[in-house]
Amino acid sequence: MTMLSREEAKAVLDKVLGYSKAEGCEANLDGSTTGNIRYARNTVSTAGSVTDLSLVVQSNFGKRMATATINELDDASLAKVVRRSEELARLAPENPEFVEVLGPQEYLETRGYFESTAGIEPAFRADVAAASIEPCREKKLVAAGYLEDTAGFSAMANSKGLFAYYPATGIDFSVTVRTADGTGSGYVTRDYNDVSLFDAKRASAVAIAKAEGSRQPRAIEPGKYTVVLEPAASVGLLRNMMFNFDRRQADEGRSFLAKPGGGVKVGEKIVDERVTMYSDPTVAEIPTAPWADDGRRRERVTWIEKGVVKNLFCERYWAREKEVPSIPFPANGVMAGGEASLDELVAATRRGILVTRTWYIRTVDPQTLLYTGLTRDGTFFIEDGKIAFPIKNMRFNESPVIMLNNIEALGRPERINGSLIPPMKIRDFTFSSLSDAV
Repeated sequence: MTMLSREEAKAVLDKVLGYSKAEGCEANLDGSTTGNIRYARNTVSTAGSVTDLSLVVQSNFGKRMATATINELDDASLAKVVRRSEELARLAPENPEFVEVLGPQEYLETRGYFESTAGIEPAFRADVAAASIEPCREKKLVAAGYLEDTAGFSAMANSKGLFAYYPATGIDFSVTVRTADGTGSGYVTRDYNDVSLFDAKRASAVAIAKAEGSRQPRAIEPGKYTVVLEPAASVGLLRNMMFNFDRRQADEGRSFLAKPGGGVKVGEKIVDERVTMYSDPTVAEIPTAPWADDGRRRERVTWIEKGVVKNLFCERYWAREKEVPSIPFPANGVMAGGEASLDELVAATRRGILVTRTWYIRTVDPQTLLYTGLTRDGTFFIEDGKIAFPIKNMRFNESPVIMLNNIEALGRPERINGSLIPPMKIRDFTFSSLSDAV
């Protein structure tokens, strides 16, 4: 059994804590069932299902701490894993950054579990693959895709009385479609907690259209261009930016949010005033667990408001040392946008480039958040508000901070990779070289 109810999970964790003789004990219990199907060259290649159950027990004696893991829940196994974690803790060196486990917390209500997703069966996965493969065969295109669906839970409890439980479901789907001559490529990705929102045929049609439209791309000169970025093109840059909203990195001068000479840029305007970014586990389109891995309560946190840095996430040890708020790492992200559609952003562009996807993003300079990466799977030149012709992919060198200072327009946010990101029209986006890769 890998899906435990709140009551069943609590009963297991209460037993674990009952066996503990340590000064502090924390236990994390997770279970899931994951199904998948993969296809390539218009043929299903693999399919399967995996079940997993894991119990991690952390014990501490003073600042000496250790963990032990097991996947059996009978009484003897529970007692064994507790004893093992305690034995290891007594042997461990002291952790100078140790903090005690938290006391009881009150968590927000958030719904991330849907029976529609938990009930997915192999026939459904086969139908999803067929929704991509069949139209591609008809058009003499080649599809390669992957669908994964998960239903599971996470629970934790500790010796100070904290208990948390969160069930969740989700699907992740992506497909790449190539033309037979290998010159055109299209891509689409979709993710949902509720599978009833997912239309495999409609999603696949997006990748098919991009593949057909990107045949025989032309080369253009690299340089600075106005770009219209689909969410799949900007999400990597924006997420890398958010991963660097770390208080300790900024305090230690290792971040773009560190002030020269000391201090952090909280309260300073760093990007266009149209930029507001926040995380919130209760957003209906992208629900997440209302508690972090260490049990801290998650709630709405604004990271940037009208271009101004408002908060940085911070581990408990560093928050105690610096006497600053202890804010957990965000589990999702929302960037506010406008009301325009992607087509309307393109129509309002006299001359520019539509970028549908970026990949292989790597850091060039962490102090300025300069990244390099490549476009792929459909890049198009815009003239007089219309897609004029496909172009060869290019390498870019750009900082999301600079990018968010060069905003011309924002569209309606869309869910991608567990976040809500708007399409964006950006001026002076820097392309450094051509790439022959499709």
